Amino acid sequence: MKAWRHYLLVVVFFGACAGMAVRVVYLNVRDSDFLQGQGNARSIRTEPMPAFRGVIYDRHGEPLAVSTPVMSIWTDPSFVTLDVSAVEQLATILKLDPITLQMELRSDARREFYYLKRRATWQEYEDVRALGLDGVYFQREYRRYYPAGDTTAHVVGLTGVDDQGLEGVELTFNDQLRGQYGRKVVLKDRRGQIIKDLEYLEAPRFGKDLELSIDLRLQFIAHRELQAAIAARQASSGSIVMADARTGEILAMVNEPSYNPNDFSRSLGHGVRNQAITDTYEPGSTIKPFTVLAALASGRWEAGSMIPTAPGYYRVGSLLVQDPLNRGTISLNTALQKSSQVAIAKVALDLDPRAVYDVLTRIGIGEYMGVGLPGEAAGTLNDRGLNNPVVRTTLAYGYGLAISPLHLTQGYLAFASGGLRMPLTILKQPGPPRAERVIEESLAREVVEMMESVTAREGTAPGARVPGYRVSGKTGTSRKVGAQGYDETRHVALFAGLAPASDPRFVMVVVINEPKGEEVGGGAVSGPVFGQVAGRALRLLGVRPDAERAI
Repeated sequence: MKAWRHYLLVVVFFGACAGMAVRVVYLNVRDSDFLQGQGNARSIRTEPMPAFRGVIYDRHGEPLAVSTPVMSIWTDPSFVTLDVSAVEQLATILKLDPITLQMELRSDARREFYYLKRRATWQEYEDVRALGLDGVYFQREYRRYYPAGDTTAHVVGLTGVDDQGLEGVELTFNDQLRGQYGRKVVLKDRRGQIIKDLEYLEAPRFGKDLELSIDLRLQFIAHRELQAAIAARQASSGSIVMADARTGEILAMVNEPSYNPNDFSRSLGHGVRNQAITDTYEPGSTIKPFTVLAALASGRWEAGSMIPTAPGYYRVGSLLVQDPLNRGTISLNTALQKSSQVAIAKVALDLDPRAVYDVLTRIGIGEYMGVGLPGEAAGTLNDRGLNNPVVRTTLAYGYGLAISPLHLTQGYLAFASGGLRMPLTILKQPGPPRAERVIEESLAREVVEMMESVTAREGTAPGARVPGYRVSGKTGTSRKVGAQGYDETRHVALFAGLAPASDPRFVMVVVINEPKGEEVGGGAVSGPVFGQVAGRALRLLGVRPDAERAI
C-alpha cells in the first residue's frame, strides 16, 4: 500500500472518532434534557402503592376480615402480541380457556391495559413469572379474606376486586377502612419488572381498624342452630338477632341462606341479603306483650283481671276473632300465656284508641334504627284507621304492621332493660349507651314476669326453656299474604325472648320463614331454636343460673 493511502485511512478513522466525540459532547451539552427525558419515559414510572385495608375484629379481638397481598397479572395488547404458545401456557397456569383468551387479546389489540387475571394466587404468579414472557406484567394488590366465612357474611359483608366495600360493614364503613394509596417513582426493565425504587412521592395511609359488637362465639352458635332448624323444617329462610340487654350492642346476627364471601367463583344470589334488617313481616302474637303493657299502664287492668272468652270466638265488625278452643273466663296473665286472640282483642277495645300504637312508637318499633348496616328497612306502622275497632283489634295481636326482626329486638330490649330505649348498634361501644326511659320500670318488670309463663309447661313455648334459668318470651305465628289474601299454607314462625328473666343478659329474636310440615307455629318451630342458642350463650357468658331448682 502506498504511503498516502495509509495516512488517508488514519486521518479518516481519527476524523470519524473526533466527529463522534464532538457529537457525544454536543448531545450531552445541548440535548441532555431531551435525551434524559426520552430515556426516563421508557424506563421510569410512577407506581401506586396499595394501602392496607383496615382489619375488622369482633368484640374480643378475633379477626373477621383481613387483607392479604396478591398479584394481578396483565399485559398491553397495543404494545406486544403474545403468540399462540404463550397464550396456551398462560391459560394453563391461570386456569383460563386458551381460545377465549386468544380472541379477547386480538379483539382488544388497541387497548393498553388488559388483565389476564386479577388476584392470582402466589403459585400462579410464580409460575407465570418463570415463563419470562415479554409483555406480561405484574401488579401488587391486596385481597380481603374472611376467616369466619358464611357465619359472619351478612354482618361483615365483602369487597369487590377493587377492594371497595360492596355489602355489610365493609360498605357502610368503606371510607374508614379503605385508607389511601401512596405513590412512588420506580425504574423498570423492558419486561416491566421493577428494578429499583427511585423516590417515594407519597406514603400510603392504611385504613383504620374496626371493632364490632359481634361475639364470634355466639355468632357460630346461632348460625349452626339456625342452619339445623331451616333444614329440619324445610323452611325457605330464617334469621336470628341477639342483643346485649345492658348496652344495645348486637352480639349475633345470622341469616340462612347465607353465602361465602371468600368464593367469587359462584353467583352469590339471594343469600347476600341481610334478611334480619331488610325483610319485614307481620309479627303476629309477639306484639301481644305490648298490648298487655298498654293495658297495665292504663290503670284499668292488672295481671289477674279476668276476661270472658267464651264461646271461643268474638266478632268485631266484619272480623271474626277466634281461639283454637273455648278457654272460658281467663286472667290477663293466662291470656298472654295461652296467646288468646279473643282476650287480647277485648283488652285492646277497652283501651284508648291510640294506647297500643303509642306504646309501639315510644319503643321505636317501625322506625329506622341506623345500626350501621346497609339496606335497613324502616318498617310500616301508622295511626291511620285507629278509630276503627277492626284496625285496633288486629294491631293488638300483630297484624296491620310490618317490621323486621331488628325492630322486634328493639322492642323486647325495652322490656329487658327495665323500660329504657337504647340504640341498637353493630359497633362495640366504649362506654354506657344513651338511654331514654319510655316505660315505667315496674310495668316492664311485670310484663317480663308474665311472659315467663309462656315458657312454662302450660305455655305456648315450653321448648324455649333453658334448664337452670328463667326465660321470658312470646311466640308468634303470622300468615303470609298471597295473591288471594292471607295464605293458610304459608306462615312465619317467631319467638322473641330474653334471659335470664331475673336480670336479663340478652334479648333474642328467632324468625323461621315458611316452615313445612304439620307444626308451623312459633312455639314449636322457633321456640326450641331460642332454647338451644340461649342455653349455650348463657353458659358461655358465665351467667349464673337463676331458677329456683338450679343447683
